[in-house]
Amino acid sequence: MATLAQPSPSPHAPVPAAQPRTWREGVLTEADLAHIPGEGGMPVFGNTFRMLSDPHGFTRRMVETYGPVYRNKAFGGWNVALVGADANELVLFDRDRLFSSEQGWGPILELLFPRGLMLLDFDHHRADRRALSIAFKPGPMRHYADSLNRGIADAVKGWSGAPMLFYPAIKQLTLDLAADSFIGIPWGPEADRINRAFVDMVQASVAPIRAPLPFTSMRKGVKGRAYLVDYFIRETLRRRAEGGGQDMFSQFATATREDGTMLPVDEVVDHMIFLMMAAHDTITSSATTLVWLLAKHPEWQERLRAEITAITGGGHDVGYDDLAKLDLTEMAFKESLRLIPPVPSTPRRALREFEFGGYRIPAGTPVGINQQYVHRMEEHWPDPDRFDPLRFTPEAVKARHKYAWVPFGGGAHMCIGLHFAYMQVKILMAQVLTRYEIAIEPGYEPEWQPWPIPRPKDGLRVSFREL
Repeated sequence: MATLAQPSPSPHAPVPAAQPRTWREGVLTEADLAHIPGEGGMPVFGNTFRMLSDPHGFTRRMVETYGPVYRNKAFGGWNVALVGADANELVLFDRDRLFSSEQGWGPILELLFPRGLMLLDFDHHRADRRALSIAFKPGPMRHYADSLNRGIADAVKGWSGAPMLFYPAIKQLTLDLAADSFIGIPWGPEADRINRAFVDMVQASVAPIRAPLPFTSMRKGVKGRAYLVDYFIRETLRRRAEGGGQDMFSQFATATREDGTMLPVDEVVDHMIFLMMAAHDTITSSATTLVWLLAKHPEWQERLRAEITAITGGGHDVGYDDLAKLDLTEMAFKESLRLIPPVPSTPRRALREFEFGGYRIPAGTPVGINQQYVHRMEEHWPDPDRFDPLRFTPEAVKARHKYAWVPFGGGAHMCIGLHFAYMQVKILMAQVLTRYEIAIEPGYEPEWQPWPIPRPKDGLRVSFREL
């Protein structure tokens, strides 16, 4: 467990002003962390390229060599990894307001997704999260469910026949669904450019060169953001002038804080860009993982199909009120999120000195947890590489460490859209499994790009065979 090296403030106390307030201040040197085991790698670049080439293998080697607390130099600076379910709980639950999400994600996302909900801390985060949560109330969610059933049904009808690449197909479908459910408009000629802008921004988030120099990934990402800012400013002003709607963007554009004031336009834009990215790319990744795993395990296709058919009565649509009844489908989705979480690791920055695992961690230290590694620790997951949705029965969940499974984060920063993600994937499964058998070639094992958001490098070649 962690212990603070100084008295803890109350949970509602402000961060002490004497400590670094942004990720640019108080950069640590190797000497500051010399008492923590670890390594710095190559001059200048540190272990950046090793992490990018095989992040999961790198983490495994570091834990085996140095233990669950180690120092590492990558992406231009030193950081400390805290690995394990207890570490997840310490960092994500953050009882003592010890860690800054803004300063943790800042070096990675500041040029691309500044002021998104995930990058806000404490009272500012609480106020904006409360304002934005109106978009996830039952009324809007029922509207999204109807839109998702229509949009997914129209798309999957064309998936039968010859083998296809699933990842680009679900990526395009997710973008189209976001246009309807999130913004409430059909995409026109700008669709491809908007999609490209999101892709460029996500790829730039882990680019080794962190400045937007000409011909770099970061430059492309920054230009993509500029395009989206212009687009969403115009849409926000139009939506406010025309008076809202049931789509998510209209809910954001007209959201108010506790004092009744609307969110500033620039904040609406920042939140919309961030949440569109989060929903678009993470759902694309997690849906692809689930389809691949079900193709590998046809017996689970049958079990999910039987569950869905019993609820839909032989139809394809699943109503909003029936989504909670799809227990096995939810368990299968959760197991796919365990095996390949769409966000493999999470950064924070320590605002005060603390102790964990027997080591003193200085104030200002960038720290990180690793969901992907913990999701395969044998002490929590026997036979961890095996696909077994029954790991998520209520009894199994109750017996396991609460923070051994954290694909949606935890604590105050628990993903605001997690129920939307469950809904979209359940509707996708209902529309697909009541029409098709998902098949892959015997022995097919796609290679995955593990960062920043996992995806199959070949696009995932699957067949949808009509029942």
